[in-house]
Amino acid sequence: MSLHGADSLGGRAAVVGIGATEFSKDSGRSELRLAVEAVRAAIDDAGLSPADVDGMVTFTMDTNPEITVAQAAGIGELSFFSRVHYGGGAACATVQQAALAVAVGVAEVVVCYRAFNERSGRRFGSGVQQREPSAEGAALGWNLPFGLLTPASWVAMTAQRYLHTHGLTPEAFGHVAVTGRRHAARNPAAYFHGRPITLDDHASSRWIVEPLRLLDCCQETDGGQALVVTSVERARDLPRPPAVVVAAAQGAGRAQEQMTSYYRDDLTGLPEMGVVARQLWRTSRLGPGDIDVGILYDHFTPYVLMQLEEFGFCGRGEAAEFVAADALPLNTHGGQLGEAYLHGMNGIAEAVRQLRGTSVNQTAGAARVLVTAGTGVPTSALILGADG
Repeated sequence: MSLHGADSLGGRAAVVGIGATEFSKDSGRSELRLAVEAVRAAIDDAGLSPADVDGMVTFTMDTNPEITVAQAAGIGELSFFSRVHYGGGAACATVQQAALAVAVGVAEVVVCYRAFNERSGRRFGSGVQQREPSAEGAALGWNLPFGLLTPASWVAMTAQRYLHTHGLTPEAFGHVAVTGRRHAARNPAAYFHGRPITLDDHASSRWIVEPLRLLDCCQETDGGQALVVTSVERARDLPRPPAVVVAAAQGAGRAQEQMTSYYRDDLTGLPEMGVVARQLWRTSRLGPGDIDVGILYDHFTPYVLMQLEEFGFCGRGEAAEFVAADALPLNTHGGQLGEAYLHGMNGIAEAVRQLRGTSVNQTAGAARVLVTAGTGVPTSALILGADG
């Protein structure tokens, strides 16, 4: 059973530094080096030094041990270190973990990081290659023999049901792809900088797994991204405006599996994100109308539509029209479809830029930003806000 009341984390911590490597298809260097470059850049951006850092958070899938990154980045003793499970679903939970540590005083300055060579090295999009027997892999074992071997194939099952239930065609997903690429085209850091697409481009791109086309699928990227979290009080003495953690939540739904939750009563939504949405709204005392920018995890376009519906921005089956109408500034960095696939960490950095007023696709007066993490798996999300 998920929480039924507001939690007390909001307003006690803030993101004060962001740093990244370039986003590429062949970094030419180790994942450790990518992590260290991003971590050092984030610490510098925060106006701090490595000696100030006493905590680190990353993903269970990251190959860069906290103590190794700390040593290579010049960080000394650590009083807190943590890893969050479930791939891209961990992104916003890294900030939640950091904020929790800061709020209770077990760390003062925490760095969250994620780095991989996901294009030139291990490509997640290639699907299941070899897997050691485990309870975690048992659910996949029911689906692999029938050809469901890749993330795109897993998502295609629910995407097809979504279209059928709401009487839509695959073109409904195109609005998400076009929006992300429009913003990426104006973002010099984006892999698809200068390369917008049209709905016709989307509709003519090749099938990957019906109803998903090539332009419905996120990139595979080499790179690193890091964030620095500290208390709101300390943040006010640092050089850049803090992005305050207004609310943070994790969620897993009933009958939750990793990407293959096909035995739920309804396959047209994302119950795990529903758990998160309820907690964010309870804790923040905000609603969809209070959000200025949405940075929604876009590994596959259908799940962006479902997230909008889970958060109540529109009714069930109405999200394609909502996106087409530009009713909410969405993935203003270009998202993982247009900027880079960094398991959602680059989306958190974009939320910070929006609150600082430094985004290349700046939303005037942005004061509250919703950021979500990977869906189809246990997930997480944040509401970040301007101080005061």
